[in-house]
Amino acid sequence: MAFILLALGLVLIAEGLVYALAPSLVERLLEMLRSLSEEQRRNAGLAALALGLVLVWLAFHLGV
Repeated sequence: MAFILLALGLVLIAEGLVYALAPSLVERLLEMLRSLSEEQRRNAGLAALALGLVLVWLAFHLGV
């Protein structure tokens, strides 16, 4: 449970920093996402999911 809270906290810190430091960048990113097709957005989401799984796997194997 502590690991889930830690992961959630880290995600919120990263998201908060982006919104606090570069809100106009977030708006441009959302505009770019709107221009992509649904399949392209789905593939980007799957790629992000796969990268996240690899990073979690790597962290566990490094002893975190």
